[in-house]
Amino acid sequence: MELINNKPYALNLSPLKYGLFLLMLFFASCGVRKNTVSTTNAAKAAEAMANLKSKDLYHFITDWVGVKYKLGGLDKEGIDCSGFALLLQKDIYRQTLPRRSKDQAEVIKEKSLSDLKEGDLIFFSFGKQEVDHVGVYLNHSFFVHASTTRGVVVDNLSLPAYQNAIVKTGSLK
Repeated sequence: MELINNKPYALNLSPLKYGLFLLMLFFASCGVRKNTVSTTNAAKAAEAMANLKSKDLYHFITDWVGVKYKLGGLDKEGIDCSGFALLLQKDIYRQTLPRRSKDQAEVIKEKSLSDLKEGDLIFFSFGKQEVDHVGVYLNHSFFVHASTTRGVVVDNLSLPAYQNAIVKTGSLK
């Protein structure tokens, strides 16, 4: 154990590794269920975050993770999925999106799920025929979005609930 300023210091991690460590703890502690699947998903989500090409995107996401969902919200007091996608595209990629997810889906250049790149958009329909949710693709089947029940989170796109709801994917570029 090192001493820094005459105080014990056990973790000697770079800011990036420390952020990943905190993100892994967050994902591991958020689940009520105690099983290896959530731990594995948390580790994979942390790995997806570590593999982001854009460090600005990494910092944007870590700054927003955990912010609660609020329909129509656009700030740290609460945000909805389309507001999160709008701010992320504006702040990270300098791209302009409409406010509603349904309208966002109409302005993208469509591409297949297998061709998605970091920052591309994924649109979902949960129970309706039209788009009612949007997320931003990261890598390795992970995406970030504002969940109505969990707030801003990184999730695994390969989960059946998401796979069955995808209606459109693509980019603004």
